[in-house]
Amino acid sequence: MRMTDLQRCEIRPGRLVEWTLHPTTVEAATGLPDDSRPPSYVQESHVRTARSVREDGLFVPTWSGTAFDIPGQVDLDVLQDALQAWTLRHETLRSGFRWSDDEMRRFTLDADAVVLHREDIGDFPEAPLLIRYLQDRFDIVADALTWPNFIFTAVVRDAGTSVYMVFDHSNVDAYSIYRIAAEIHELYAAFLEGRAADTKPVASYIDFCATERTNADQIDDTHAIVDRWREFVAQCDGKLPNFPVDLGLDPEGPLPTQKFIHEMLVDDTAAAAFEAYCRPYGGSLTGILAATALIVREISGQQVYRTVVPFHTRVKSQWSDSVGWFVGGAPIEIPVAQAPDFDSALAMVRAALRENRSLARMPIARVLRLLGSDFRPTSPDLYSIVSFADARGIPGSDRWQDLKAYGLIRVSYGDQVCAWTTRLREGLQLACRYPDTDVAYKNMRLYVERLRELIVSVTREDSAAVGASDGAAASK
Repeated sequence: MRMTDLQRCEIRPGRLVEWTLHPTTVEAATGLPDDSRPPSYVQESHVRTARSVREDGLFVPTWSGTAFDIPGQVDLDVLQDALQAWTLRHETLRSGFRWSDDEMRRFTLDADAVVLHREDIGDFPEAPLLIRYLQDRFDIVADALTWPNFIFTAVVRDAGTSVYMVFDHSNVDAYSIYRIAAEIHELYAAFLEGRAADTKPVASYIDFCATERTNADQIDDTHAIVDRWREFVAQCDGKLPNFPVDLGLDPEGPLPTQKFIHEMLVDDTAAAAFEAYCRPYGGSLTGILAATALIVREISGQQVYRTVVPFHTRVKSQWSDSVGWFVGGAPIEIPVAQAPDFDSALAMVRAALRENRSLARMPIARVLRLLGSDFRPTSPDLYSIVSFADARGIPGSDRWQDLKAYGLIRVSYGDQVCAWTTRLREGLQLACRYPDTDVAYKNMRLYVERLRELIVSVTREDSAAVGASDGAAASK
């Protein structure tokens, strides 16, 4: 599933229909008692950051979602049943937060109180008008500081319907989004054909939040994990790291708008060769991070590449079908000045990941609280990321291109660089949002081109070495 923004996901004109929680459902939530299960640390950090940025006078949308097609003439009643059934499977979608003084408290609706409300918005004969309407609508409804904070829409045409499902980030991660298209297709097809469908609830992300938070609260500021983060933050001048190239930022200026890069780095053949080359060191993630370390040294002269690497926290199979934000981060440092070549950088990254990956299971927000530093956020992103995900094993991924399935990223404001590399069946894709400055544009374009060149070059060298070895063997 290619990650992109709303402007690049093949939106076509049609009749717009939307689903939100019914007003009676929203009203029922106002009288609910507190749920004893607290927000996860990542949820609380996200909402507090959104509130802090809003108090500084800036509205920064942070939603994400998915887009996909349903071929043929759609039955909207059946589609609504599918959306309702899918919503009820995931308890986090009927749970929200409210404030008691400065404490975030959870509330959760019973499943039988959840009803979707459908509204026919009207015809949009031109794609640009539809894109503008959808983005404005998603910004308002899928807002971190409101509840409910998700919305489902469909653009209906005679030959097929495009579905757009958008959520505030507190509800979902990339893996959650990857799975939605196949799940909605299966429910829709089952209901349309009158056969049984799997509608039973899956393991609840809210239960995961409670367990994770209980475990995190057992450590104190003397714990080895906190010591490791304390050392890392000190090396980053008391902050969490940004992407280590010049981004043309004004330290005294307002939070900049962002630009977006969305392209295939290499095709499937080159991506497979790169994966094979990097496999002895841990695979494509190791390769992407090693390449990045070398490239930022080339661009900025950075002698040590420091970054926070995101990892999923679905460490038990019970969470594999759950919708939620199962992501933590591990700090790594790569002394790239000591790497004469790509293989050396690969070995350094492999060692750093082996040493630090387990730290991702401890929420960063808990660690920052224990550090006792003033980390009042002024940006929607606490740090920059360069991530990697292999999406080829996701159910339904073989149909993503035919169904025009996309993961949606909202690009708005921010002073950080967030880059997502995704292994798809057709190759290796890059999506990246970065500050909208001339300097950042120049350096990020250079980064992308050098990343592509490095991936291709190491696979060519490997192919040449294999060819030479085969030739030598044949001559004996």
